[in-house]
Amino acid sequence: MDIRHLKYFVAVYEQGSVSAASRQCFVAQPSLSAAIRQLEQQLNVTLFLRQPKGVTPTEDGERLYGHACRLLGQFQALQRSFTEPVDKIRFRLGLIRALGVERMSDLLRQFSLQLPGLELQLVEPDEPCDARIISPELLKSGEQFQPMYHDHFQLALPAGHPLALKQQIHLQDFSGLALIKRTPCEAWQKLYPELVRQGIKPDIRADIHTIEYALGLVSAGVACALVPDFEQLQQRQDLVLRPIAITGLERRIGLAYSPVQASGSALETLLRLCQKLAIPLADQTLSQNEA
Repeated sequence: MDIRHLKYFVAVYEQGSVSAASRQCFVAQPSLSAAIRQLEQQLNVTLFLRQPKGVTPTEDGERLYGHACRLLGQFQALQRSFTEPVDKIRFRLGLIRALGVERMSDLLRQFSLQLPGLELQLVEPDEPCDARIISPELLKSGEQFQPMYHDHFQLALPAGHPLALKQQIHLQDFSGLALIKRTPCEAWQKLYPELVRQGIKPDIRADIHTIEYALGLVSAGVACALVPDFEQLQQRQDLVLRPIAITGLERRIGLAYSPVQASGSALETLLRLCQKLAIPLADQTLSQNEA
């Protein structure tokens, strides 16, 4: 029994489609289908029922899947035990808060996959580090800035809040509004002076640091909060996001780095990943003097 046939079988089982599995395995669809047929002949069973759209595993297919996963796991462990150890690559990355767990996790996962042996340490942005993911206002002299994200802040409301019926939140709506203050927060720094100028006083219920706690309090119905318009927040059913009718409630986030260290290093790999996330070209090269 060929180990490749088991890999192809697992791919078809998990994708539910021969064509999707062929793309995942980078093998021609006829070759993958032939491998599955050969596996069925060796075991003298039918592993999949062919449907107009995709395939469905049979009872024998379900039984083989468990065995195949264990065998493939043991095979990979065997391979790793004979793999030459790679040199450790230590990289300290400074991060500001409220960057978005999902998108940062995806970026750091790609960074780790492209650098075997990477030992990544996440630190505060004002600590010594190899690079920092920050806003342009925090740039130091001599640093270059590679833009990554352009966030707009909105008001997060508990589901069922009266203001959720409005398409846009105006300054007057903040009068007496139960609100969670989050520090530091770029949007609050811009919104609060305008509220003071107009004599508008929200009802501050909490002053916290992390966006996760702020969202938890919004979900619990305690108060509202200013949050960046992360894509995953649009899918949540426990809160509602509404734009605010005031300009400037936005921020730009990017990678700050020393150009001297960028060539031929882990930083170069991270820089390439960040460039894929870049906002328009006109904003792609900021230095401290330009910011």
